[in-house]
Amino acid sequence: MTFPRLASSLLIATAALAGCGALVDGRADRREAAAEAAFPPIGQFVHVDGQRVHYVVQGRGPDLVLIHGASGNLRDFTFQFIDRVKGDYRVWAFDRPGMGYSDRATPGFVGPALTTAESPAQQAAMLHAAATQLGVTRPIVLGHSFGGAVALAWALNHDPGALVTVSAVSNPWPGGLGPFYTVPGSAFGGAALVPLITAFVPESAVKNAIDSTFRPQQPPAGYNDYIGAPLTLRRASFRANARQVNTVRPHILEMVQRYPNLTLPVEIVHGTADQTVPLRVHSEPLSLQIPGANLVTLDGVGHMPHHVAPGAVIAAIDRAAQRAGLR
Repeated sequence: MTFPRLASSLLIATAALAGCGALVDGRADRREAAAEAAFPPIGQFVHVDGQRVHYVVQGRGPDLVLIHGASGNLRDFTFQFIDRVKGDYRVWAFDRPGMGYSDRATPGFVGPALTTAESPAQQAAMLHAAATQLGVTRPIVLGHSFGGAVALAWALNHDPGALVTVSAVSNPWPGGLGPFYTVPGSAFGGAALVPLITAFVPESAVKNAIDSTFRPQQPPAGYNDYIGAPLTLRRASFRANARQVNTVRPHILEMVQRYPNLTLPVEIVHGTADQTVPLRVHSEPLSLQIPGANLVTLDGVGHMPHHVAPGAVIAAIDRAAQRAGLR
């Protein structure tokens, strides 16, 4: 989700509210407590090097790991999608490090004025370690959006059975990210702006951000009420999200050099109308960089195919499983 106009307005307001830190923090505390009361953990926890990882598991069959995108949590997959695939797979949805109810990969990434964050490889390593503890073997790893970069890092470093990317970040993009990520990802923004966002962002801005992510389609009925967007507005999660996105490009540049070495089955799904992670910048080149990768383009579909065209995503999972000899 993105709030560029809101972020700009709050940046201007920061100076005016600089002397009201206790007021802002108190309001932020109350909104964070309300978010966690409304959207508590829905799964279980496993610990990796002392850091907890939140996960949901359902179904039986070959292991299928689902990795959510930026500004999200595992609820994006537990809203309807898991129900569609749990009859054929043992499905694992994880909160990425710092998001939902998972801890950061190490405590060293925690702090209001820090600018560093987990690379896709570090996130993949934490989730792979959690999955291994839980008995996951030769999984099909599916990553959506920013989670696609994490899934690609998993494939590069941990030898899964197959890989499925959906609207995935996979290649360097032209231009910058804009103030929504760069300002909160900075030391000043993390310390001064993020508490203001947590304390004062209106519900209408959250709805508009979700609508923008789905455009040109609409979110399914009930999605906005279920997804738990207020969890992402908590100060620690908002900082984690901004910094992970703000620092990912150099890691993508390194990963691209290794894509030709991938030999596992790879299925790529992307909508032609995706304005968040454009097809031509990401999945079209990715399909040429990985030997044997299969690209499926969805005409007129935006950034959320697993909700608006779930049959195409499930078909890609099934093909990956068959190519890997898992079904």
